[in-house]
Amino acid sequence: MKEVVASMNIFIANINYQVQISGKGAQILSLKNKKTNSEYLWNGQEWPKHAPLLFPAIGRSNKDSYLIDDQPFDMPQHGFAADEEFEVIQKSDTAVTFELKSNATTKLMYPFDFSLKIKYQLLSTGLSISFKVTNLSSKTMPFALGSHPAFNVPLVGGKDSFDDYYLEFTGNQDKLQVYEIVMKPFPYRTGKLELLPTEHKHQVKLSRGLFSKGLRIIANQDVREVKLASNKSNRSISLKLKDFRNVCLWTKEDQPLPFLCIEPFNGLPDITGEPIDWMKKDGNLFLKPAQSKLMQYEILFD
Repeated sequence: MKEVVASMNIFIANINYQVQISGKGAQILSLKNKKTNSEYLWNGQEWPKHAPLLFPAIGRSNKDSYLIDDQPFDMPQHGFAADEEFEVIQKSDTAVTFELKSNATTKLMYPFDFSLKIKYQLLSTGLSISFKVTNLSSKTMPFALGSHPAFNVPLVGGKDSFDDYYLEFTGNQDKLQVYEIVMKPFPYRTGKLELLPTEHKHQVKLSRGLFSKGLRIIANQDVREVKLASNKSNRSISLKLKDFRNVCLWTKEDQPLPFLCIEPFNGLPDITGEPIDWMKKDGNLFLKPAQSKLMQYEILFD
């Protein structure tokens, strides 16, 4: 029987913030304001995750499978990185770097040698999260990468509620479009786009009805920053997303839970149908042998 080893939790802190990260999946478990002792990340049991990593897939593959050179490979929803143990390769009081390398388990699902590094660096105003993916194989490697942080809404205990909040998008010039999603049997794209309901051109009011169709993935429209704020509070969260093509918004559509996921995506869920050739899949990134890609975003607090 394989021995089960408990994941090690790592802490980093500066004068303003403290972050707790699990070695399993290199997932942030807690992100606190030290001065107010307020928690920014969701920690409820109704959705027992906090900020999982999505790699090398985003969403569920058709028939839980995909193709490389016409050979099928099984792939769980959002890939396998969230279930793998990462190694701490560098650590200071305010920063930590984790690494996952391909192994016998990952190669059954994903026939590539790779290195995935994640660095968490505290700033005076929040947290920087960077990802470095390196192709250690001898052939071109397709992949997707996403981050899935769930923020408490309301941000800080007070009189405001979920419906008092809004999202403001910076950098885009046109009306916001999202990928149309079909929810059954699982959330897949239809291949079509639809307009995201907005009060103003780049501002979206939160409501439970906004998520009645499930997740909302904003199409590539040069979104550089997303701000979560309320007119009844002076607290806000901003995500700077210049290295990510898309951003997904999600909360539980079947329960009125007090959280919102704001998810930077490089990659997309499948269009509903048959397993997809990953060398041709819309949204995938590609690395040539020995090539690396660095992606970074910041979570900033007011």
